[in-house]
Amino acid sequence: MIRDDFDILGLPDRQEKPRTKGLTHVLDKALSIRQVENMLDVAAEYIDVVKLGWGTAVITPNLEEKLDLYRAADIPFYFGGTLFEAFFLRDQLDVYRRLMDDLGVQSLEISDGSVSMAHDEKLELIADFSKDYQVLSEVGSKDANNIMPPYRWVEAMQAELNAGSWKVIAESRETGTAGLFRPNGEVRTGLVDEIVARVDPGKIIFEAPNKAQQVWFIKQLGANVNLGNIAPEEVIPVETLRLGLRGDTLFEFLTPGVTTHASGQPAGDGRSGA
Repeated sequence: MIRDDFDILGLPDRQEKPRTKGLTHVLDKALSIRQVENMLDVAAEYIDVVKLGWGTAVITPNLEEKLDLYRAADIPFYFGGTLFEAFFLRDQLDVYRRLMDDLGVQSLEISDGSVSMAHDEKLELIADFSKDYQVLSEVGSKDANNIMPPYRWVEAMQAELNAGSWKVIAESRETGTAGLFRPNGEVRTGLVDEIVARVDPGKIIFEAPNKAQQVWFIKQLGANVNLGNIAPEEVIPVETLRLGLRGDTLFEFLTPGVTTHASGQPAGDGRSGA
């Protein structure tokens, strides 16, 4: 992962792919074929899973060619949870299943962020689909005014993992202004603390589309936290945050025993890392 000619001491350990932790989940908002090729050219090694956001797959030209690019790069992909909800709302999940099979899609997101769905029904769907697909389920509402208490997040995550979800996604929307975050993008720290105290963080993908949110999770949960809804152009910047190669996390991951320069202290002038 790290070039051999950059012999820098004390960087945190990062697993080679396929990773079981420290996943970077990328949001594809209808990238073109050329954009996907360019992204994979520089960042394929750091991308663990791709979501084709919302219902963008429905109107994306050359969809099959795009999926073939991800498949050739050995990167799992799936359609956004809103598309699942659109089929659910119309009682067409059998059509959705056939569509995924026809396109060779092996993962799916089961969410209820916009529609009304009894949680028992969601668990039954997870159990059913997980027999044939890798299921990611999403917890949390897209409505910033719908504030779930922490215990409900925990109970939902535990139940969905037990039902067969590979990972649970902690909702924030693509803007980072709902679910885990307040409308101004600030982390609901008490909520996250309660979740990680009772659910294995390695089983959770925390949607964190904005840099300040990514920095917070990396500082709190380490270099190998699972981060979701990462923009294609932010994949390598996020990896440098994980490795302490950006000012925001430069002092986070110095291995004990590595001697630092006497003057190498955090700048005290309030500057933020670029």
